[in-house]
Amino acid sequence: MKLYNNTILITGGSSGIGLALSKHFVQTGNRVIICGRCPEKLERAKEQCSELHLYQCDVSDRGQIDLLVSHIKHKFGELNVLINNAAMVHRVNFLETKGVLEMAAAEMKSNFLGPIGLIYELFPVLSSNRHAAIINVTTGLVYTPRALYPFYNATKAALHSFTQVLRKQTEGSNVEIIEVLFPAVNTPWHGGSPPKIAISTEQAVTEMINGLSREKTEIRVAGVRLLYLLSRIAPKFAFMKVNRLA
Repeated sequence: MKLYNNTILITGGSSGIGLALSKHFVQTGNRVIICGRCPEKLERAKEQCSELHLYQCDVSDRGQIDLLVSHIKHKFGELNVLINNAAMVHRVNFLETKGVLEMAAAEMKSNFLGPIGLIYELFPVLSSNRHAAIINVTTGLVYTPRALYPFYNATKAALHSFTQVLRKQTEGSNVEIIEVLFPAVNTPWHGGSPPKIAISTEQAVTEMINGLSREKTEIRVAGVRLLYLLSRIAPKFAFMKVNRLA
């Protein structure tokens, strides 16, 4: 993937990894549009990086996706990179939580149906421009789930599988299909209590960019490389280790 002179849409770009990526891409000569659900977070992101273009959108809402796509087509027809980063999580016990099925549906819409909807609608725009790429952000938990997140693991595993299929089905097109699998990263996503093994957003972004510069299509960041190997060699041990994290 070319790392400069792109027009990039980053979902969930107002905080955490999304914001760190947004800042990096702006600083390296790219035009960046970020979308997010919270207008206050978007404005705070703009205060930190004035060159960002903002668009309020909840990617779990099909109607809002349609409006975002229309906005992109009219204002940013040169869009050539889509980064599906937005995600949500519920930390619950499946059988002991009221409203748990609604939580599952919300995560499926946000973490899986939203990204594939954006891909489907924006693919004609992306493929009409040079150096096009779709980057789906997932997690090492696609290999070994963490019991704390009953739906998050599953939705990201679905996106992982879909990304592999999309890469195969788009062979011969000019659109690169890339997946970045992050470990725990110290961001607000953890609600102030990240695991002790969490890496910094700076390390996460640096390793992702290094992978992109080497033209990798699956970029396993930091501890995900070890988890990938463990999940294949000793899956029970990998599951035990992931679920003992403090």
